[in-house]
Amino acid sequence: MTYDTVARFAQQAGTLYFLMIFAGGAAYALWPKNKEGFRRAARLPLEEEEL
Repeated sequence: MTYDTVARFAQQAGTLYFLMIFAGGAAYALWPKNKEGFRRAARLPLEEEEL
């Protein structure tokens, strides 16, 4: 195994790894079950705090 072979494999594996991480994060963010929680979190800064 040469350095070029190992480097090419590492680049391809890293690209696939980050693609899977991105796809998982996008699926989590767009999943319909999480919609209400994200909506509440988006409105949180606009709510007045009772002291």
